[in-house]
Amino acid sequence: MSVGSQSSTLQPVPSPKPATLMEKDVHVDVQEITDPAIIPMDGGRDAWMTIAGTWLIQFCTYGYTSAFGVYQDFYTREFLHSKSPSDISWIGSFQLFMSYAPGVLVGRAFDAGYFHYMIVAGSAIQVTSMFMLSLARDGQYYQVFLAQALGMGLGQSLLFLPSLSIIGHHFKRRRAMATGIAVSGASVGGVIWPIMLNQLGQRTSFANGIRVTAGLTGVLLLTAKFIMKTKHLPKAPSSQPPTRSPVFQVMFRDTAYLISIGAAFCIGLGIFFPYFYLQLYAIDKGVNKDLAFYVIAIINAGSFFGRLLPNFFADKIGPYNMLIPCLVISSILIFSIFGVHSFAGVAIFGILYGFWSGSYVSLIPSLLAQLSTHVGEQGTRMGVAFSVVGIALLIGTPIEGVLVAGHGDYKWYQAIIFSGVMVISGAVGMTMSRHFFIRQNQGGERGSRV
Repeated sequence: MSVGSQSSTLQPVPSPKPATLMEKDVHVDVQEITDPAIIPMDGGRDAWMTIAGTWLIQFCTYGYTSAFGVYQDFYTREFLHSKSPSDISWIGSFQLFMSYAPGVLVGRAFDAGYFHYMIVAGSAIQVTSMFMLSLARDGQYYQVFLAQALGMGLGQSLLFLPSLSIIGHHFKRRRAMATGIAVSGASVGGVIWPIMLNQLGQRTSFANGIRVTAGLTGVLLLTAKFIMKTKHLPKAPSSQPPTRSPVFQVMFRDTAYLISIGAAFCIGLGIFFPYFYLQLYAIDKGVNKDLAFYVIAIINAGSFFGRLLPNFFADKIGPYNMLIPCLVISSILIFSIFGVHSFAGVAIFGILYGFWSGSYVSLIPSLLAQLSTHVGEQGTRMGVAFSVVGIALLIGTPIEGVLVAGHGDYKWYQAIIFSGVMVISGAVGMTMSRHFFIRQNQGGERGSRV
């Protein structure tokens, strides 16, 4: 009787025998599941303040990276004119790679409770690197690469993933919608930063434009640091032997998760082609430069709505069911670039492509969170996936740069075909992942909406 009383005190809800529990969910402690301190509440002051902080971080990181089309055009035609488009695109792609690649380490650090430390360190590195970029000399490729690709990328890696992972601490049922609202900050940044950089570059100098954006970034990141809240997960009992993390054991046996990572890799190879090259494409096709400067802002304006509306419906029908059609349409739109030869065509394409491709950034975190069996492993799962996607972002746009580069002119058709095929391949992969996810979770809550 005394043992039964003690057991009921330790286990607030009925649970299987310890041996059965370890066999079924080796990576989760029962206390972690039932502790009210870590159960997402889907709202509240702290939750929405955290969403606001994530919005600011996305504005300053992914939003700023989305403006690389401005840098690509400026570097290709003026600042680094001796370098090929492929050489220059390595700067932006490596910056994206660095934002994603340390995901495994960043995700583990997040799950261990180092969220605020990473936000402070990432903010300092990001802003310092931006000021260093403004000091780079004309034609000095290595200086630009170190400051923008390596420095800014490293700073963003400590900001981007943690700011997305923290959403899972506050939202579950409305997680996709909350994520969509948060990542819309990147779209707004993708509209504002290109206009700021182009206008400041014309009125003063490009270097002064970077300095102004660096100062604004510092203020916004500092604000985000003080308004974001996290929920601390309970630590595992110290009596447990230090063995290989069971989280990884479970992840690498999860077929749906592994296929989704492979699909995300394929998508990452192609989906950013218009974000990097559309402004250069417009100018090459004879679009007035004063109008072409707004191309990147237009595509990011479209992605603002693409990161909100699909996520709203994803909470109702599931992230897979929303993401797959968006990817198919994005692929079709990439192939439609063959028929775009005027500013009106470029603008219409930018709005449509921004909308449908925006779901990739906003729905992938929600999909990975749904694949997680517990909130305490979301950071690690996202980190592993982001590390793999980072490789795709590293090599994707340089490959497209090589395909575009020609002898005296640009060969756009090769890059268009490559990008379109990669995105549609990713859509097929996500369809396969959805199939396995349904099979693995038939009758369960996780498989109710896919």
